Amino acid sequence: MIYLDYQATTPLAPEAREAMLRWLGDDGDSFANPASTHKAGRAAAAAVEVARDQVAALLPRGGRVIFTSGATEALNWALFCGARAMPGGVAGLSIEHAASLQCLERLDAAILPVDAAGLALPPDVALIPEGGIVATMLVNNEVGTIQPVADFAAAAHAKNSLLLCDAVQGFGRIAIPEGPDLIAVSAHKIHGPKGIGALWIRDGVDLPPLMLGGAQEQGLRSGTVSPALCAGFGAAAALAADRLEVDAAHVERLWSLAIDMLPEWTINGAESQRYHGNLNIRREGVNGLRLMSDARGIAFSLGSACGSGSGKVSHVLRAMGMSEADARASIRLGWGRYTSEQALRDGLNAIKDAVRLQGVN
Repeated sequence: MIYLDYQATTPLAPEAREAMLRWLGDDGDSFANPASTHKAGRAAAAAVEVARDQVAALLPRGGRVIFTSGATEALNWALFCGARAMPGGVAGLSIEHAASLQCLERLDAAILPVDAAGLALPPDVALIPEGGIVATMLVNNEVGTIQPVADFAAAAHAKNSLLLCDAVQGFGRIAIPEGPDLIAVSAHKIHGPKGIGALWIRDGVDLPPLMLGGAQEQGLRSGTVSPALCAGFGAAAALAADRLEVDAAHVERLWSLAIDMLPEWTINGAESQRYHGNLNIRREGVNGLRLMSDARGIAFSLGSACGSGSGKVSHVLRAMGMSEADARASIRLGWGRYTSEQALRDGLNAIKDAVRLQGVN
């Protein structure tokens, strides 16, 4: 299997695995509850705090990191609990991940449009709530476009609203802009373990607790914290910080290779204002779903993994004004740190062979 689906998840870094193993042993020093006050519990708590600092190092200063089960939980918490604290209304981009978009729909939010390149239109003052919350993702998970988060933060703040940023696809890959009040991130998109993410809360923002019961995570998210998952997340974040430039250069080389090998395909979304580890493309006459079956040795997708089984056309491509036919002729390819140039070349050649099987020349 050649893996080209880095937007869905990333391979676990060996360094993250090693960090986790320390807290998966069968002795008291490695399985203790970090909320316990005995020596083993304090050691586990210290590991959690080291990981918290490692994750925070990739986020803006002046805020605190609260561990969650993932970015979906963080986004739900920020939107539903935040809407109670900031009742002036909610707004968000039409291309948000389903974890945000379904919350926005439940909250009767104003949906903010994007252009044909998958970029948010300039903030419309009439649609920005007064004393509410605005959700603006950093990097779109389906087409990779980088959104003007700072502009929306300024527009939100001008109306005394908070800015929530889904930074899952940008965290550890590109710089996170100043301005957000709440930031959701996930470990498994940066070569960490699944089942853990975090919500960054800017100092001075009073967000109601997500869960009550034990006062863990600074009283905001009760429940026993996993030192193993935290350690894996922290190690992955520290590695991402150390390898930021190296990984970015590697991604650019792979992007250039893919563009050179796929001249017949049309890129969906902006080419420059985009993370180049995400290539969403379409080709007339191609059936994307059949292509996945014909090229079953290659792991790629039609869009978000969360909606891959629904049979629905990508809401992101439709929000960009794309026809249903073009959307169904689109595929998403993703690569990163552990993708070799040869693997990408072999994978793209297999996809090209599968396209020919469909009679598309």
